[in-house]
Amino acid sequence: MKKLIKKYYFYIIGALAGIANGMFGAGGGMIVVPLLTHAGLNQKKAQATSISVTVFLSVISLFVYALKQSFSLSDAVRYVPFGLLGAGAGALILKKMSPRHLKIVFAFILIISGVRLIAR
Repeated sequence: MKKLIKKYYFYIIGALAGIANGMFGAGGGMIVVPLLTHAGLNQKKAQATSISVTVFLSVISLFVYALKQSFSLSDAVRYVPFGLLGAGAGALILKKMSPRHLKIVFAFILIISGVRLIAR
């Protein structure tokens, strides 16, 4: 069983990330990053790889939601300009941040998100 999981590890990561992305928005990254670091990628490479995976997953999710008319494009567009600026700033910050600090910040965000979800 372990050999089978090891052989298909990245397929399993992809499937789990896709399901999470479809259900929770871009939450697939919260699954991909820890699994990629477990697979041996350093923290920075795992974060960056997660973004590249999530963008494709988000496009597919967008089409599915659009077909079902499950979102408001006019509401979403309001967030895009500053979201793009924030994404650029985050990528620049990632390059300068130490892997240790990046791991701490990522863990902190996961914990805060989990606590907020449970508290609501």
